[in-house]
Amino acid sequence: MGNIDNKEKEFAEILKLVTRTARENKNTISKEQIDLAFSELDLDEKQLDMVYDYLKNHKIGVGEDADFDEDLSQEEKNYLEDYIESLSSLNKLSDGELEAIQMSAIAGDKDAQSRLIENYLPLVVDVARMYSEQGVYIEDLIGEGNVALTKGVTMLEAVGEPKEVEAFLYKMMLDAMEKIIQENLSEDAGMQKVLTLVNEVADKAKELSDDLRRKVTVEELMEETGWEEDKIRSAIKFSGDKIEDIDSGEKK
Repeated sequence: MGNIDNKEKEFAEILKLVTRTARENKNTISKEQIDLAFSELDLDEKQLDMVYDYLKNHKIGVGEDADFDEDLSQEEKNYLEDYIESLSSLNKLSDGELEAIQMSAIAGDKDAQSRLIENYLPLVVDVARMYSEQGVYIEDLIGEGNVALTKGVTMLEAVGEPKEVEAFLYKMMLDAMEKIIQENLSEDAGMQKVLTLVNEVADKAKELSDDLRRKVTVEELMEETGWEEDKIRSAIKFSGDKIEDIDSGEKK
């Protein structure tokens, strides 16, 4: 059992690493890279197909470019179109100009840092589009990426080389968007637990209420189920005191 658990844990870690590798490569990865990453786990063809399906569902192209925008709502598509249009007026920097500004930004020049932010705003959009299928609105993803970019340009002293600036800022955008997605997933899981609790208490209250042909008290429900009072009171509170088969004994 322990070996199975360890193998599952190792599989999850490798899948996470493969996904991140693809993100850092503009959302693409080769089949050879995937096969090599999982080589020590001896996955069969069906298991590898599951990996490819997972990556496809996360808009990662295996040996090809991925379609980032196919799952966006019309509202998000409209927002994205307007936002990209608003960025079109920004001045494009030549390679030479960009390198000079990167050097100045590394040295702490505030004006250069501001111009660097402007230069990489379109890159934030590209990164946000990569993550747009994971339950967070594209507008929020772009917002988090812009915050990371604004913070990142003040931290370039640690980078040192102009040629490393873009990769550094890109990874900060990735980290920021992955963090907000993870927080959203945690929040969703918490909401799911609350809904499960409310439904469980409501169902048991209805069952007992049908037997008694009247509303039940918290105490009666405790006696019937063996639940702690806190559990029942929490469900009542989370429901907004809307569990109609319980007489909570509290004035509304």
